[in-house]
Amino acid sequence: MTDVRVKICGITNLEDAQVALDAGADLLGFIFYPKSPRYVEPAQVKEIVAGLRRVSDQSPIPSPRFPKFVGVFVNEDGDNVAAILDHTGINYAQLHGGEPPTILERLAPRAFKALRPTSREEALIDAESYGKFGPADGPQLMIDAYDPAAYGGTGKKADWLTAAGLAHLYPRLLLAGGLTPVNVAQAVRTVRPWGVDVGSGVEIEPGRKDHPAVRSFIARAKGALA
Repeated sequence: MTDVRVKICGITNLEDAQVALDAGADLLGFIFYPKSPRYVEPAQVKEIVAGLRRVSDQSPIPSPRFPKFVGVFVNEDGDNVAAILDHTGINYAQLHGGEPPTILERLAPRAFKALRPTSREEALIDAESYGKFGPADGPQLMIDAYDPAAYGGTGKKADWLTAAGLAHLYPRLLLAGGLTPVNVAQAVRTVRPWGVDVGSGVEIEPGRKDHPAVRSFIARAKGALA
């Protein structure tokens, strides 16, 4: 199995983004859902993305890797999603609400669906509907924890056994939900996902990252199968 990818989500500023990049993050996520405490304006994301590219271009030692950028949307119009991707320079859209498969089809191959299943059966049905639309070089699907009152960032743990079953069927599965530096290695060994996603698990407060926790999370995720 190749190295586990790590997505650091809920980035709101250049400093946190640079720390995550330097620590080895493969994907950086930005929340475009206005009701989220981690919401960030598209114009600000454009500045962060440009700032990271500028630092990388000016480095005397060329970086062998550069992260992919992910915008998180909840029940947003497909045309608006595409416009924000184009404006900010973001690679992928993560659709985290009740979006129908037709939205994924319109945005293909730049979007993937986050599932928040209430059961294994629901997870299998939804995965079959959405899994074919993910980008070839990015996640096919995300599995997150279900919460009736929130779309993500709750700190609740996803069902790892359900996620492990899906990981066999969808080899580019991204696991989210309640991950922290303490439990991420166990999650990787249990689920064997393509990648892991963390937001609240490495924060001082919503929208502000705990830098030692970010570094620890990435190191433990990537070392879990060594």
